Parts: sequence; structure tokens; C-alpha cells
Amino acid sequence: MPQYNHAFPAFNKELMARAVGRDMAISTKQAIEICNYLRRRKLAQAKKLLEEVTEKRRAIPFKKFTDGVGHRRGKMAAGRFPVKASTAILKLLESAEANAQTKGLNTGQLEIVHICANKAHSPVHYGRHHGREFKRTHVEVVVQEAKEEKKSTKPSKPSKKADAPAAKPAEKQPEPKKEEAKPKPEAPKEEKKEDLKPTEEKKPEPEPKAEEKPAETKPEEQK
Repeated sequence: MPQYNHAFPAFNKELMARAVGRDMAISTKQAIEICNYLRRRKLAQAKKLLEEVTEKRRAIPFKKFTDGVGHRRGKMAAGRFPVKASTAILKLLESAEANAQTKGLNTGQLEIVHICANKAHSPVHYGRHHGREFKRTHVEVVVQEAKEEKKSTKPSKPSKKADAPAAKPAEKQPEPKKEEAKPKPEAPKEEKKEDLKPTEEKKPEPEPKAEEKPAETKPEEQK
């Protein structure tokens, strides 16, 4: 049995599970397009997509084997409804989920990190259809429990540019002192202007005259 050299060393074997389908009676071309459509998706999402394909409510976009393939509605050009291949790969995904559950992994966070399809040995028909080959395909699936990425608190390293002088830190300029708000002088109150009549010139009052005493009458001399 052939062995495939996938990137398992890059994965954490304690957090992964896999399932392999050998000599599956499905089209290799259709299996390749399905694998390309499901790669790097959540396992629950991939299972839901394949269920919609089997019900012919969603088409698989064909990007490589597009000879004679018609357009489908949606954000795609060529597409088909490979019901038989989708059903077989859906069972393979469920098998990988069961293997992960046996290892104690959280099935709600499983992600398809590796899925590929390869052409298997094709036996020849016998009888009156002699000369035609059967369709046989190997499919391999690897799922891994996804971890929540923690935001790194390390400061990012500045990019070094060749022949570029180091930028000097900008000198801080002294901040201008804020002037205290002075109370505004009150506007002088407008005095009411009284109607001033021209003053009459006062005449100097006459000085009081000394009272004249009556002249004393001397007694007549005795005759």
C-alpha cells in the first residue's frame, strides 16, 4: 500500500486525528475538486456543505477540471452536484470525527488541516465492457483541534533599512504657560444726565447797615 508524504511533522499529533479511504468507487476529478473546496474549513461547516450538495441545494465550484462544465448560480463559474462523491467523503469526515472523539478531542473545534485525493489502481471491466476501467480513488483526511490565538504583548521590532540613519527622537518643546484668566474690568456705569439749567448769576447781597442809635439828648443846662 502506498504511503503519502504529507506535512505531519508540522502538526501536533496529540491534537489531531485522521481517516483514510482506499479504493473508493468515486471519480478522482470530482474528489479533487471537493477536497479543494473543503480544505482549511471547520469540520462542522464542511459536513453541512456536503449535506447541502447531496440535496442539490449547493454546487461544488470546479476550478481545475472545467471541460464541458456549465455555470451555476452563486459566486462561481463552473460547478456541479457530485452527489456520489460527496456522500462518500461525508462518511470519511464522520469517521475522522469519531477518531478524534476517541482521543478525547473537542469535536466542536476540529478543523480540516489536510485533505487530498489521489488516483488509485483502476481495474478493467470484464465481459462485454472489457477495456473500460473502474473509477477508484484514495482520499485522506486529517483534522486537528484548533486553539484560540492569544494576542502577543511583545513590542514589534522596527524594520531595519540599509544605509538609513537612525531617526533622532524629536525634542519636546516647552509647553506655553497658560495665562490665568484675569477678571474683565467692569464698564463704568453711565450716569444719568440731568437737565442742567443755566445757573442764575447771584447778585452780591448788601452788607447789613449798622443800626443808628438815637442821639442821646443831653439835659438842658439849667438856666
